[in-house]
Amino acid sequence: MTTALLPGHVHPVQIHFEDLDAMGVVHNARYVLLLERALSGYWAARGWAFDPSEPHFADLFFVVREFSVTYHAPISKVGEASVHFWVEHLGTTSLVYGFRVLSADMSVVHAEGRRVQVKLDPATLRPSPISPDLREAVGPLLCPAP
Repeated sequence: MTTALLPGHVHPVQIHFEDLDAMGVVHNARYVLLLERALSGYWAARGWAFDPSEPHFADLFFVVREFSVTYHAPISKVGEASVHFWVEHLGTTSLVYGFRVLSADMSVVHAEGRRVQVKLDPATLRPSPISPDLREAVGPLLCPAP
């Protein structure tokens, strides 16, 4: 499967030794981290770094409201994997990512799920609207679940 055929974005991530549990497979909680690595890499490469000293930081002040993962096949070695993600819904103050953790060659779906995020105002910690600039940046990721 080529990435050109997939909606959203496919980002490579590294599986490190410390991601493995005592049984030699990626620990279930590390799948959250794999998505985080992929999203951070994607947004930073596009000028939206998660850095309080950067001008876009207030636009990126999101918290996770919901996270669900369904596991299909364990990852049993260090090396590269792929995270395929997309935005299923873009609301006024929230967005919903869909994602799949795939083998590096994208032939195996290891896990899939969704993550709901809410944009907060950094000063009040209350929901606030997603900026027009960020809405535009999210545009290429918007698509229904594949």
